[in-house]
Amino acid sequence: GPDFAGTSRLMAGLQRVADVMISLMGLALSAPVVALAAIIIRLESAGSPIFRQERVGKNEVPFTIFKLRTMGVDAEARTGAVWSQGPADPRVTRVGRFLRRSRIDELPQFLNVLLGDMSMVGPRPERAHFVNQLKTSIPFYGLRFVVKPGVTGWAQVMYRYGASEEDAAEKLCFDLYAVQELSPMLYMLIILKTIQTVVLRPGS
Repeated sequence: GPDFAGTSRLMAGLQRVADVMISLMGLALSAPVVALAAIIIRLESAGSPIFRQERVGKNEVPFTIFKLRTMGVDAEARTGAVWSQGPADPRVTRVGRFLRRSRIDELPQFLNVLLGDMSMVGPRPERAHFVNQLKTSIPFYGLRFVVKPGVTGWAQVMYRYGASEEDAAEKLCFDLYAVQELSPMLYMLIILKTIQTVVLRPGS
C-alpha cells in the first residue's frame, strides 16, 4: 500500500510540536500527584518508587520507559517475563492497584515523550521478549515500529484491555490503521477519547 501517513515529515513535525506542548503541561500538572504517589509507594514497600524498564521503540531501538512502581521489588525474579493480568495481577501491591485503576502510574511517561523516546499517540511499547514472540506469530507485527510508541493510541481507546497473543493481533489492526491514517484531527481525537476513558471508565 501507500506510505504510512504517520511517517511523513510534515505529520511527524506537527506531532512532535504537539507532543512537547502536551508533555510539558502534563509534567507541570502531574508533578504534585507523582510526588505524593512516590511517597506512598515508598511507605508501603522498599525500593525505588520509579519503575524503569527497557522497551522497544521506533525502528526497534530499545529505550527506558518510566512508570510509578505498582509491583513489589523483583516481582518477576521467579516467573520471568509474563503477560500482565491487569489490576487483578497478584504481583501488584495494594497501592499499585489504585495507581493502575486511576492510570496515575503512567504519568512519568510524559518525561519519555519530552525526551523524544515516545509520542503521546502511537502503539503501546512492548518488551523485547514479547516483541520477538509476537513477530513470529503475527504477520506484519513489525510494521508498528515505523513510528514512535505512544502513551496512548487508537487500540487503547477502541479495544478492551488484553494480555494475550490474540489480543495483540486485534490491537495491531487498530495500531496500523492509526499509523496509516494519522492526522492532526485523529491525533486530537485519540487524546480526547483517552481523557474520556480515564474520567468515565477508571480501571477499564
